[in-house]
Amino acid sequence: MPCGTPCPHCPRARIPADGRPADCSWQDEQFSLVFTIGSFMNNFVTFPMGFIFDRFGTTVARLIAISLYTGGTLLVAFSTPELAVLLFPAMSMLSVGGILLLLTNMQVGNLFGKYRSIIITLYNGAFDSSSAIFLIIKVLYEHGLSLRAMFLFMAACSAWHLLRTLFLMPRTHIPYPLPPAYDYGLRCPGRSQSYRTYEEKRPPGEAGPEETPLEPSAPRGARGDGDPPGVSFRACVCSRVFAWHVAWLSVMQLRHYLFIGTLNPLLDHLARGDSHLVSTYTNAFAFTQLCGVLCAPWNGLILDRHKRGKTPRPEGAVGALADLRASVLSLVVTVTLCVLFSVCAAVPMLPVQFATFVLQVLSRSFLYGGNAAFLAIAFPPQHFGKLYGLAMALSALVALLQYPCVALVRGPLGGDPFYMNLGLIAVVLVAFVSPMVVACECRRRAKELGAAGTPLTAPPGAETPAEMPQ
Repeated sequence: MPCGTPCPHCPRARIPADGRPADCSWQDEQFSLVFTIGSFMNNFVTFPMGFIFDRFGTTVARLIAISLYTGGTLLVAFSTPELAVLLFPAMSMLSVGGILLLLTNMQVGNLFGKYRSIIITLYNGAFDSSSAIFLIIKVLYEHGLSLRAMFLFMAACSAWHLLRTLFLMPRTHIPYPLPPAYDYGLRCPGRSQSYRTYEEKRPPGEAGPEETPLEPSAPRGARGDGDPPGVSFRACVCSRVFAWHVAWLSVMQLRHYLFIGTLNPLLDHLARGDSHLVSTYTNAFAFTQLCGVLCAPWNGLILDRHKRGKTPRPEGAVGALADLRASVLSLVVTVTLCVLFSVCAAVPMLPVQFATFVLQVLSRSFLYGGNAAFLAIAFPPQHFGKLYGLAMALSALVALLQYPCVALVRGPLGGDPFYMNLGLIAVVLVAFVSPMVVACECRRRAKELGAAGTPLTAPPGAETPAEMPQ
């Protein structure tokens, strides 16, 4: 972050024309602390936000998110060198508001049937690439546009989120699978203006209603607002599938956090103190981070690959089993990408770091998009917000290990993270246990369905009991 950003210790007048000022170390520490607090809040507070989403629905959750986002942008807009402390609550509010908006947006994937996982991963990739906005802000700021004007404009953009919440989103949740002829969106008196999203063909002779409520009533025998028998939030949390999935997420997220935390020491060590070379590689890393929105849907293609054939997708427990089986390859590919990224990061050659940057953004986009898509596949939809939030909160606690690790690199290891990178390769390999556990769960479900006399190629509409991961 350049000097001149609101900070009483680093006025703009001290910026030299030929490089980074030497008296900005205090500002760098404060911005690092702001980032640390914001990142922790982004993950840890997701659990209560997920509970709010599951309990009170889309409208309440989005209104809270919009309020936090608007408040955060206004705090940044009115911060000054004397009020630089406003950046601490501002970044926390932006983080929590942003992750809650993401949480409510991911359910839009339910509208797209066989492309559901692609849409979920696309939203996560867009969230992952949102740093592009601050890159634009940095460029505009360097060209003379004030921070206050830019953040006031961003606060005004909340009007679009508010209009979308009130007129284009359901009050509670978007169901999955969609009931026949499910509509959503703005409805005018006397004539529906909502958008028909049910993409599957109806059985011959079945006619959908001309007008469908925004929140259709559940069909007879469908799940209500309460938990179905035997499928509680506690059962989900205590299952082996969820426990190992949290470990899968935590170790790879820690790996990414440590790479970012030790990037400058690593580049400085490999470049032998050449500040121009370090700046070149840092810029290359920054630009690769913007590609997450392009990479994340590739994981969705893996998750949805079994839905693209001409054969109709089975429903009930048979369809859930097919989705879970497809997720195994996604989990394995994600861990493999993280291992390759970790190996490249451990190679003490500067040109290899270009490959490291590419693998890092691939791995990260697969990680977060795959995390959300897997939780949507493996567990009941009424617990998605809570489980997503709990997984992120627990991984945030594990991510606190980055601070002693960074201190180890900057202290005893003398800025060389080589040995720590070797150890992290072994830690990341632990994540391969999660797809093994999911594969065992798939075999268990298949045996139970076979014992119950349910064919694994059941036709659409077959009534089969829901399964709960063990």
